[in-house]
Amino acid sequence: MPVERQYNDSDSSNSDNSHGDAFEVRLSAALHDAGDTFDADRGALVAGGTVRGRRLRLRRRTTLLGGAAGVALAGVGGALLVPWSGAPSERSPSAVRTTPHPTVSPTDRAVTSDDMISMLEKLLPEGKFGKAEGRGVDPSEPLAAPYAQVVFDDGQGPAAVSVAVNRVLPGGSDARQAVRCPDKVYTPYDSCSTSHLPDASVVTVVKGYEYPDRRVDTKLWTANLVTPDGHHVSVSEWNAAAEKDAPVSRDEPPLSAAQLKKLAAAQEWRGVVDAIPEDPRQTQEPPAAQEDGGAIRKTLTSLVPKGLKVVAHGSDDDAQFTYVVVDDGKGRSLVQINVQPDMSDVAGQLFGAGSETLADGTRVAEKKQPGEKGGAGVVMWTVDTLRTDGFRVVISAFNSGSQQTAATRTAPALTMKQLRAIALSTKWRS
Repeated sequence: MPVERQYNDSDSSNSDNSHGDAFEVRLSAALHDAGDTFDADRGALVAGGTVRGRRLRLRRRTTLLGGAAGVALAGVGGALLVPWSGAPSERSPSAVRTTPHPTVSPTDRAVTSDDMISMLEKLLPEGKFGKAEGRGVDPSEPLAAPYAQVVFDDGQGPAAVSVAVNRVLPGGSDARQAVRCPDKVYTPYDSCSTSHLPDASVVTVVKGYEYPDRRVDTKLWTANLVTPDGHHVSVSEWNAAAEKDAPVSRDEPPLSAAQLKKLAAAQEWRGVVDAIPEDPRQTQEPPAAQEDGGAIRKTLTSLVPKGLKVVAHGSDDDAQFTYVVVDDGKGRSLVQINVQPDMSDVAGQLFGAGSETLADGTRVAEKKQPGEKGGAGVVMWTVDTLRTDGFRVVISAFNSGSQQTAATRTAPALTMKQLRAIALSTKWRS
């Protein structure tokens, strides 16, 4: 019997949640940041100054189809999960399906973009199909993951539906993150359920929104499946004819959660993954100690000033990022930090006019600005530091428990002086 774990919008605690994201991810990761989530993405890197960190994370996670957690690839609220190079194929809008689609055997021949589109249309319920595009398997570009997207109308209104496939390291951190529920601090959603299928595959269905701040009520529902052999299938659907810049055309996306799971679990996609050339760089997992930001979170928590209670926390898979949500009795305040080595090459981008240089050569920049994710009245206070050997610590605090939700207080719970003290602490060297 399948075992299913449910999460919904009544969940109140994020204290054991690991950040992801997007896809964060998505693909945030991955993903999460494609479009608005993989600021990814994953929407979790701080201060807009993580230029090199984002580049390194995206390079590692291109195999994750672009997530949140999601977001994100596995994350919710991102653009179509196909941020790779290469020109996709487009087909003319098709009418109601009247002829059978060819059966594709990826192991017998190359998988074309038309094959991907045909398989997606074959696996969807009866209806009309509009603008279609896709990409097949390109042996010369192993990171250009195959995908297909169509506009599907079951009589209730047109809706974009997409599928993207790729290979992940079985049991690796990318595989785990692909099927992890997003962290609600960064990716709001209505529900998330994870199921274990009889063949030991894991599939996670997230019902969320294209825009985390809900500035447009476009819904985005996703299903991410990972098999024991490392097949990764990501299905997305919207209640509009495009993921962005299209009016809402129906109350909900066309496929139910059960239909999304069935579509993601279709055997056809696994054959496509088998046809993708293996990436020689995807041969080993980073040391386990570097798979989460637990050490950074522990240090950050130890540096939180007295009088502030940590009510939630989360970390990123690459051990560079963590966050805590603190409350002094006057409202929640998100505090997030990024710790990165070897950042000297982007010093000129991070520390311009107005920054200072301390006696030991450490560069410091302080900034107060509006929040970046649309929460009403949210402000973001940041202290960015760079040691002479390129060791960077950048910390930001907000006057809300999440950037996507409205301000809960007039200012962050930590002062600029307190943020500066945390960023310059010698504890980070350990």
